[in-house]
Amino acid sequence: MSKKGIIWAAVYGSLLTGFTAYVMLDTFLLPKVLQSDATEMNMSMFEDIEPVTLAPQTETEEVTEPATESSTEKRGKRRHGSDESTAPAEEASTSAVVSSEKSGEYTEYNDENISISLSEYYENDTKIYVADIQLSSAQYLKTAFAKDAYGKNVTAKTSETAAAKDAILAINGDYYGAKESGYVIRNGVVYRDYGSADTDVLCIYADGSFGITNSGEKSADELVEEGVWQAFSFGPALIENGSISVSENDEVGKAMASNPRTAVGIIDQLHYVFVVSDGRTSESEGLSLYELAEFMEKLGVETAYNLDGGGSSTMYYDGQVVNNPTTSGNSIKERSVSDIVYIGY
Repeated sequence: MSKKGIIWAAVYGSLLTGFTAYVMLDTFLLPKVLQSDATEMNMSMFEDIEPVTLAPQTETEEVTEPATESSTEKRGKRRHGSDESTAPAEEASTSAVVSSEKSGEYTEYNDENISISLSEYYENDTKIYVADIQLSSAQYLKTAFAKDAYGKNVTAKTSETAAAKDAILAINGDYYGAKESGYVIRNGVVYRDYGSADTDVLCIYADGSFGITNSGEKSADELVEEGVWQAFSFGPALIENGSISVSENDEVGKAMASNPRTAVGIIDQLHYVFVVSDGRTSESEGLSLYELAEFMEKLGVETAYNLDGGGSSTMYYDGQVVNNPTTSGNSIKERSVSDIVYIGY
């Protein structure tokens, strides 16, 4: 090869290497904000929906908790474990009490619009965390983007996004940013309108009801016109019409059969469950999709949907992570993700 040919080959090789490096960085690392969050838009969707009055919760004992500056304590009282204290009466409209039959721990929040009970279970050699939630309106079931921005490679830990939104309770979402397609509807706003073929989409309507559709059946704009407030594209659906809708062999892509999992379900009107399981550790093996569906069926769920799992699976409550997030099992730490689902104001 001539000297000129060698030089051109070297230049071409350098350009190709640089372009490949840029593509890799652009795909996996470089954050790119495509649209700012618009969580306050479309609140008019709730104007014609009558709020539900939550039944008062029965207190099992009187407790007193020192006052703090936490805004969630100002909204409602909570009790944790064997705490023998309670927030002053003027800081909350009602009291809160919860118990977990499995773990013996107590974690509950309650005010006039939101009631949350947190419990731990141990099934299939796995620790499972369940938040039982009752709301007066679906407007308190919210989502948020990492760093308040919809985009590519824009991520933050679930706990960081939850704290920024003053969330009472939060779980990781569908990690929309890890995929190039799949409907993204958040708080009544369409952010991505091209779907993934044969993907179950969870639709949460403004009246709080759940529905499962396929991204090929209707456009994102059509879903919003029908009253869809949130739409998630991960899946699959675990339970539909009260019956398990996955088989024992179903799995997400090439994922392992036993994994940390995150799921959301509805029991009846404005009555939900957030479920997160540990996995990949010596203490918790993890769940298959079918085991997760079986567990949620036992909770009495009418519709249940699988969200992003593995290292993403995180549950946050009252300023702290309550499960043990891990990617490899070698260390317990949160993975940064694109979005969260949360309960709050």
